[in-house]
Amino acid sequence: MPIWLRTVLLLVGSNIFMTTAWYYHLKQRQAWPLLVAIGVSWLIALPEYCLQVPANRIGHVGGGGPFTAPQLKIIQEAITLTVFAVFSIVVLREKPRPQDYAAFGLILAAVVVASTGSPRP
Repeated sequence: MPIWLRTVLLLVGSNIFMTTAWYYHLKQRQAWPLLVAIGVSWLIALPEYCLQVPANRIGHVGGGGPFTAPQLKIIQEAITLTVFAVFSIVVLREKPRPQDYAAFGLILAAVVVASTGSPRP
């Protein structure tokens, strides 16, 4: 599997955990007291770090990967928004507004811009 694809897949997995940790408690607002929400979110976030750190190490030019740190961050943000949009619709039952989709498109454009040219080590 190419390094770029392994990096992206790890980032997708990481962001699924992150989005769940950050936003699932909103669905449980009435059932979970704040401290329970914090504790559950923290436990969900641990696997996120176990995927995020290897993704960045594998994908970074310093470790033989194809991406600079800014490129990794921009890719991660685009993945975060994609995962969040699906999570918002499927889990929270909240549809993004047209303005949200426009903002998302601008972030995707940033990924394209950041991916052009050769990385500087």
